[in-house]
Amino acid sequence: MALKRQQDMLATFSMASMTDVIFLLLVFFMVTSTFVFPTALEIKLPESSEQTPLKPATRVFIDSDGAYFVSYDEGELLPVESDALIDYLSLINRQDSAAAFAVYADEAVPYGSVVRVLNAGAGANLKMVLATKPLNAPAAQH
Repeated sequence: MALKRQQDMLATFSMASMTDVIFLLLVFFMVTSTFVFPTALEIKLPESSEQTPLKPATRVFIDSDGAYFVSYDEGELLPVESDALIDYLSLINRQDSAAAFAVYADEAVPYGSVVRVLNAGAGANLKMVLATKPLNAPAAQH
């Protein structure tokens, strides 16, 4: 008798509650994925044939207007004056075990602005990586 009732319960099992849970998880992930904000700074990087596997958590951005911004570990971009840049980089040197940062400079930035950042990094005894985008593959000839 008990076996018959257990078989009847299994035969009437409804997948509706499981479908509701899957739907709620789908909605949750769709909503939370919109909270990930890409970097709002437009920087057109120069092209290079060489790439490095080193991806420092600290990044210094120089936009086309010559303004400096810093970011740590996918954090918010913070505007920084050029005079305060060496202080910020010295702080990184004390906190970051890798003691390195990446420079993302727009290709329209004057060379002197990039050198200013490199000098600040050298003054803080940090390793530096110049961020570039890979060269475009040559077009196929027909």
